[in-house]
Amino acid sequence: MRQVVIDTETTGLDVGKGHRVIEIGCVELLERRPSGRTFHCYLNPGRPVDEGARAVHGIGDEFLADKPRFADIAGEFLAFIADAELIAHNAMFDIGFLDNEIALHDAGLASLRGHARVLDTLQLAREKYPGQQNNLNALCRRLGVDIRHRELHGALVDAHLLADAYLAMTAGQGDLGFAAADPADAPRLTAVVAVATRSHALRVLRASAEEQDLHARRLDAIDAASRGACVWRRPGMP
Repeated sequence: MRQVVIDTETTGLDVGKGHRVIEIGCVELLERRPSGRTFHCYLNPGRPVDEGARAVHGIGDEFLADKPRFADIAGEFLAFIADAELIAHNAMFDIGFLDNEIALHDAGLASLRGHARVLDTLQLAREKYPGQQNNLNALCRRLGVDIRHRELHGALVDAHLLADAYLAMTAGQGDLGFAAADPADAPRLTAVVAVATRSHALRVLRASAEEQDLHARRLDAIDAASRGACVWRRPGMP
């Protein structure tokens, strides 16, 4: 399963008033694990950035003056998201702005939903936590995702945070993380399966310090998402 977590920054809030995308950040997930691949760019929107928007993301006109236009990166961007499920927080906003950029670039191209499936984590959070604040900051705090480095909004920073929040929020879904994200892990996993199926004494593989740390962090996220109901943290559990 391939997913791409995506976020944008814009010149303002209303695409219908001619506002444009100025930053795109994407984080790739393979089998629910960050692959290490990202897509990130700043864009020259061809119009001024509203003061209100600049107060949110800190990106000004002078910084964007020498940046590429959307047409210059459209092919690379569409290739990165192709055949993936797109994950966005308040997807209507980001997808609407990106669809506008695509249409301005080439009216003959399909909208983003024609290139990829879309999952809105804001809608998911509202269903999971009704009546609560579900903006990205609130969601990260609820799920134990560290946001101390987020002083201003930024598309790639926020895409990384959203990826962590999405994985924590959906920790009970899909596989449990045993699929090999890196092909180099496949021989080790195959060996474990082969050993486990033998009838004689099993070989015990101890978790490394890094694996134990990752396990502890995952339990922290599950515990935060379940409001302290994580069964693995109850007395008597290993």
